[in-house]
Formats: sequence, C-alpha cells, structure tokens
Amino acid sequence: MKAQKGFTLVELIVTCAVLGAALLVAIPGFANWLPDFRLRGAATDLFSNMHLAKMGAVKDNTNWAIVFETGSNRYRVCSHDGGDGDWTDHDETTEATVHFSAYESGVGYGGGNATKNATVSGGSLPTDGETYNTVLVFNSRGTCNAGYVYLQNEKDTAYAVGTRSSGVIRLVKWDPSNSEWE
Repeated sequence: MKAQKGFTLVELIVTCAVLGAALLVAIPGFANWLPDFRLRGAATDLFSNMHLAKMGAVKDNTNWAIVFETGSNRYRVCSHDGGDGDWTDHDETTEATVHFSAYESGVGYGGGNATKNATVSGGSLPTDGETYNTVLVFNSRGTCNAGYVYLQNEKDTAYAVGTRSSGVIRLVKWDPSNSEWE
C-alpha cells in the first residue's frame, strides 16, 4: 500500500475549531480598536489635505482653502474662490470633498474627551469643533490663518489638526491620562 498524502477529516475539524476559538477571542479586541483606527485615519487625511492645500497655493502662486462645513460633517479643499473672494458660496473650484461619515465609528467634528483646546495658551474648546471661522486659507507663500479642527469618534477619543500662522501644520492627540495634547 502506498502512503497517502493530505489531511484527515479529524485534523481539518480540529484546525477549524482552533481558528474559530482564536477569532472569538480576537474580534472583541478588534472591534474596540477599530473606532480609534478610523479616527486616526480621518485626522491624518485632514493633515495631508492641509499639506495639499499649502503646496497647491505655493505651486499655483495663489490662495487655496479648506472650507469646514461642520453642519454637514465634511470639509472641502478648494483651489479657486470663484473670483469673488468668498470661499463658502459654492462657486469655488473644489479639488476634494471629504465626508467624515465615510470613516464610520461616529467620526466627526468635536473635542471628544478633551478638556482644553490645543493652543499653547489653553482655553475652552470651540462648540462646533473648529476655530478657523469656517475657512483655512493658505497664500502663495504657504502661510495661513492659525487655528485648529477637533475630531472625535464614538468613544470620545480626540485629535486636533491645525496650523500656525507661519504655515506649520500640526497633528496632536488628546491624552486623558495627563490632560494634555501630544
């Protein structure tokens, strides 16, 4: 008789049972981790889009803007104001529109569990989740108006993405254990 190669039915059943048990243990941990992962993705995408607007303004030798629409839970990256100086009247050239609902897990504007704003001087958080008064504008030198956008998820984890007037863009996370932005 020749030796047969392969697995027995018992070996396959035992392997499936072990994998099933491992998944049952891993899924709750993964589900707990996923909202923070999605929030971090939204914050880093906003950080990247701020860099896109800054570099677009320098490259095109003109103003670019990010328009924060807190009521719609989205923002737009715009490369031209439509010629009227108003970035919010929807006649501007929109390069990208980002809806926070696409990230799921309750990602949206807000300070989450943070107890103070991300500026050096501290202070209270804005009620609508952003301090730019709706529009962040980068000029042809890469400088801009200073401010922050605060993002939160369903677990009240918070990130702040913002700029200094020099054009420096920052991404910080709220650390509730020491009550500081890091």
